[in-house]
Amino acid sequence: MTKHASDRDGEELLAGLPAADPGAQSRLHARLAADAEREGLLDIAYRTLPTPVGTLLLAATDRGLLRVAYDSEEHGGHAAVLTELAERVSPRVLEAPQRLGGAVRQIEEYFEGRRTRFDLDLDLRLAKGFRREVIAQLPLIGYGATRSYAEVAAAAGSPRAVRAVGTACATNPLPVVVPCHRVVRSDGTAGQYVGGAGAKKALLGLEAAA
Repeated sequence: MTKHASDRDGEELLAGLPAADPGAQSRLHARLAADAEREGLLDIAYRTLPTPVGTLLLAATDRGLLRVAYDSEEHGGHAAVLTELAERVSPRVLEAPQRLGGAVRQIEEYFEGRRTRFDLDLDLRLAKGFRREVIAQLPLIGYGATRSYAEVAAAAGSPRAVRAVGTACATNPLPVVVPCHRVVRSDGTAGQYVGGAGAKKALLGLEAAA
């Protein structure tokens, strides 16, 4: 994965550790991440999480969860998403799993069928204008329920903005947690999804089986 600003701060130290101690680099990296967090130098913490719909990238600021990304979303995968975050939010990006512990636990519970809603602080700065209005409507669609693009447009205050709802769902920065997978076509078919048709079908199937 591409190195980002804070990752490079301790790169020489990591490279100089003895190869005979395979855990030394991970321990030093964890210490560097903890130091960066404590000193207010960690703007975006990230980690990856394997799930039934693929490996997700999770990224958070001190405000809350900023990004959930499928590896298939961007050309270049998760590395491209991290580069975009560095450009749009802050270059101080570091793999620091400790900040994302709550998000990991809740997402795992969701996929295990033990959670029907998320209770996480969210940083929604990546969603602007009408897209932000759409994002605000999505958590109101109950677990196991669906709404059409037209219904979401009406709920967001712009009944004719059906295409814009589709665009907002396609660019949702927090899929799974902010459930754009619950928005379907008016004829009941699933429609497009940022993580791919298979992932959308799997999420809807998971919820329907509960």
